Amino acid sequence: MARHLVTKASCMRQLLWRNKAWASRRTALQGHPRPCAFQTTGSPIQSNLAPADSFWTTRRDGAVRLHMEEAGPASEPPITTLQLFQDAIQRYGNRPAMAVKIDGRWETTTYLQYYQQCRAAAKSFLKLGLERYHGVGILGFNSPEWFISDVGAIMAGGFAVGIYTTNSPDACRYVAGNSEANILVVENHHQLEKIMQVQDQLPHLKAIVQYKDELKEKRPNLYTWKEFMQVGSSVPDETLDDIIASQKANECCILIYTSGTTGQPKGVMLSHDNITWTTKIFGDYTGKKENENILSYLPLSHVAAQVFDIWLTMRFGGTTYFANSGALKGSLIDFLKEVRPTFFFGVPRIWEKIQAAAQATESKETFVQRSISTWAKGRGFVANLNRMNGTSSLPWGYSLAKYLVLKKMQAAVGLDRCVLCITGSAPITKETLDYFMGLDIPLMELYGLSEDSGPHTVSVYGGFRMTSCGKTLPGCRSQIHMPDKEGNGEMYAWGRHIFMGYLNMVEKTNESLNKDGWLLTGDIGMFDPDGFFYLTGRIKEIVITSGGENVPPAPIENAMKEEVPIISNAVVIGDMKKFLSMLITLKSTIDANTLQPGDDLTPDAIKFCQQLGSRATRVSEVVRSKDPVIYKAIQEGLDRVNQMATSNAQRIQKFTILEKDLSTDGGELGPTLKMNRKVILKKYERVIDEMYKVSAHLEK
Repeated sequence: MARHLVTKASCMRQLLWRNKAWASRRTALQGHPRPCAFQTTGSPIQSNLAPADSFWTTRRDGAVRLHMEEAGPASEPPITTLQLFQDAIQRYGNRPAMAVKIDGRWETTTYLQYYQQCRAAAKSFLKLGLERYHGVGILGFNSPEWFISDVGAIMAGGFAVGIYTTNSPDACRYVAGNSEANILVVENHHQLEKIMQVQDQLPHLKAIVQYKDELKEKRPNLYTWKEFMQVGSSVPDETLDDIIASQKANECCILIYTSGTTGQPKGVMLSHDNITWTTKIFGDYTGKKENENILSYLPLSHVAAQVFDIWLTMRFGGTTYFANSGALKGSLIDFLKEVRPTFFFGVPRIWEKIQAAAQATESKETFVQRSISTWAKGRGFVANLNRMNGTSSLPWGYSLAKYLVLKKMQAAVGLDRCVLCITGSAPITKETLDYFMGLDIPLMELYGLSEDSGPHTVSVYGGFRMTSCGKTLPGCRSQIHMPDKEGNGEMYAWGRHIFMGYLNMVEKTNESLNKDGWLLTGDIGMFDPDGFFYLTGRIKEIVITSGGENVPPAPIENAMKEEVPIISNAVVIGDMKKFLSMLITLKSTIDANTLQPGDDLTPDAIKFCQQLGSRATRVSEVVRSKDPVIYKAIQEGLDRVNQMATSNAQRIQKFTILEKDLSTDGGELGPTLKMNRKVILKKYERVIDEMYKVSAHLEK
C-alpha cells in the first residue's frame, strides 16, 4: 500500500491552531471528556449545528433536528466524525490504528499516519472534482484504502458510499447514480470492469481509482492508488481545513444502501452525530476499553462493519486488523487465531461456522477427551447461566475446567482474548447460543438497523437473557406499537442514532419516520417485564397464505434447525399458497478450490448420520437415494416443530432437501450471509412448484 509519509511534528503543527478552540470548549463543556468542537463563538452546541426544524430530510444538503434532551446520555454535545478523528490524534497519535498482512507480515499504520493519508486522499478527491454533498463510491473488500477513501471523502465534504462487491454492474450503476458519485474507488480489475460496463450511464462520474493490482490498460481519468494519493498535493491545506471546519454534526456524511430485496436500494443518510453519538453511547454501555483489537471482515458497505470497524475503534484508540477476501468463505478462523480480537461482531451464520469448526476438532478427540470436554462445557454453561441470572456464584470445578479445557477451546477458534462477542443482523438459534455459553463465550445479542446507525437494543455481559436482543441503549427510547395480547407489535425507536432520511425518497422516508422522529422499524417484537427485547418477526418477511394467514417464517426456520442438527438452512415457503412447505439444505464443507459449499457433509453432520444408522457422507448420497433414515429424522423434527404451531395454517406440510447449500456467490445469501428470500424463490421456482403438485387433501 502506498504511504503518505509525514512526521509527527508536521502533523501536530497543522493541528496546533485548533488547541485554543479546544481549550475554550473545555471551559464551556466542563465535565465532558476531551470536547472536540472548534467553534469559539455563540453556544458551543448551536455553533456545531446547521439550522433545522424537522427530524428528517431527503435532501443531500439538508440538516435535521437532533433528538437531544436536557440531561442524560441524549444531552451529549454533538461533534462531527472529523472532530472525533482529531480527538483520536490527540489521545492515540502513535498507536497503531490499522494493520494489514502483506507478504506474510503485519504492517501497521499509526493514527497520525492514518490521519495524514486521509487528508492526502481528501485533497485528491477535491482535485479530481468532488463536489460538496456528492458521493465517493467504494467498491472493494475491506482494506486500509477503503478506510482512507471513506474518511477522505467525508473530509472533502462528500459522502462515503459503500458498494457491495457482490453487486451486479447494474446494481453498482444504481448506487453510484443515486448518490451522484463523482469518484469511484475500486479494488481490482474485476470490479473496474463492472463500472466500465455502465460508465456512460453515470453523468456525474469524473474519475476512477483502482487501489490493488496493476492497471491492465491506461484510460483517461483512471488512476492507480499511488497516482491518486499524489494528485492532490497542490491543494492548499487551508482549502481542506475550511471544508472540514464548515461541516456540521447534523448534516449527512455517510450513505448506507439497503440490500434492495424489496425494491430499489434506499440510501440511508447517516449524520455525523448519528455516528459519533452512537459510538460513544454503545462503547460506554458495553464497557469498551482502549487498545482493543478487532478483525474487519464483514462488508464495510454494511452499517455494523462501518460503524464498528472504522468509528467505534477510532473512538477508543483500538487497532483494526484486516482479514482477506476469503474470510467469509473459509479463512476467517485462521485470522481469528492470529489476531485474537478483544471485540468481535458476527452474524449468526458466522457463529454457526465457528461452531462447526470447533465441533470438527472435538470429533477427533478420544472418548476420554470428549468426556472431559463435555464436563468442562457443562461447567462453563452453568457459570454463564448464573451470571445471566445476576448471581456471581460459580459451579464447582469451573476454575479447573476453564484452565484445563475451555481456554484451549477458545484459543482453537481465536476467541480466548475476546471480552465482548456480539451477534446481530438476523435471528440466531438457541443451539448456537447454548454451545458458546458452554465454551464460556456468551454471545451478546444486538438488535438494530441501518436506519438506527446499527444498534438500538444491546445485551451486555452480566445483563442478558437467552434469545433476547438486550435492553434499549441509554438515551434512546422504544415503543411497541399496537401490541397483541402477548405483547407483540411493531417496534418503534427514537434517539440520536435515528437516521436523517432516505436520499431523494420522500415517500419512503414518510413511511419510516413520523413527524416526532420515531423510526417505524417494520420489525415485530416484545419486551419482557425486565425490559429485555425479543425479536419475533419482520413485517416484510411475513408469509401470507392464500387463506390470509400471516406466518412469521424465522421462528419456524430456527426451530427446525434446532430440532435437526444436520440442517444448515431452512426456508419457509407459502406466500399466496394453500399450505406451507420448506426448502432444506444440509451442513456441508467448503470446497477448497472453489470456496463454495461442497458435497461432503461436515464431520458433525456425518456423526449425526452415523448415530441414526446411516452411512451417508455426502449431501448427494442423502438426496439421490432419499436416505430413509435421514428423511425420517427430518420428518420427525418437522412433526415436533408443527406441534408448537399456533394453528393448522402454520404447520409445514412438505419439505425438499436441496442438493447444495445456500451461498453468497449463488445469490441466495446476501453479503452479510442473510437469506435473500426473493432470490431463493426465483432460483428454486421449479423445485417449489413440484412440492405444490400434491393430492387434493393437502390443498384443503
